[in-house]
Amino acid sequence: MKTPLITCHDCDLLQRRISVPPGSAARCARCGAVLYRHVPNAVERTAALALAGLVLFFIANAFPLLSIRVGPEVVSAALPGAVLTLWAEGEHALSALVALTCIVAPALVLLFLLRVFLPLRRGRVARGTVPMLRALEAVQQWNMMEVFLLGILVTVVKLVKMATVIPGPGVWAFFVLIFLLAAATWAMDTEVVWDRLEDGA
Repeated sequence: MKTPLITCHDCDLLQRRISVPPGSAARCARCGAVLYRHVPNAVERTAALALAGLVLFFIANAFPLLSIRVGPEVVSAALPGAVLTLWAEGEHALSALVALTCIVAPALVLLFLLRVFLPLRRGRVARGTVPMLRALEAVQQWNMMEVFLLGILVTVVKLVKMATVIPGPGVWAFFVLIFLLAAATWAMDTEVVWDRLEDGA
């Protein structure tokens, strides 16, 4: 049975759980933080978005983000190659930061979402669901793909007068992946997970 009380994750206020209509959210009476959402078909949506995100993640890392043409020469750059180039040039901290925020963190977010919500889609709860949800909350803070994309756009603006910049498949996949991850996070209804855990599903 669902517990009638819930604690705010931001201010620790203990308050009574209320029913919310589909598409709405319950907020903390003290700080206004979102306590939980009622997302229709949350499990199916989250699993589908995470699967689509995983496909785009591989495309974003396997194909060039940009190609730069200067005269007859064309230089292409993919995300893993850019990380390795930064490392080889001695920018170890920046290389590690880009790898963490644009490769490792998004990959972990997608894998944790799939590990939790795909079994729920099949009517069961995966082993280690609670630790994975806690790890997911921590990893999401390091997912900063939009910052990297903004850096790419600034670079394109600076280079467009000196060379021909050709967007590659990777940058489009990277762009769509940002929105898919945001949508998957929004659709994720942890209340469904806790309910299944309490019911012993």
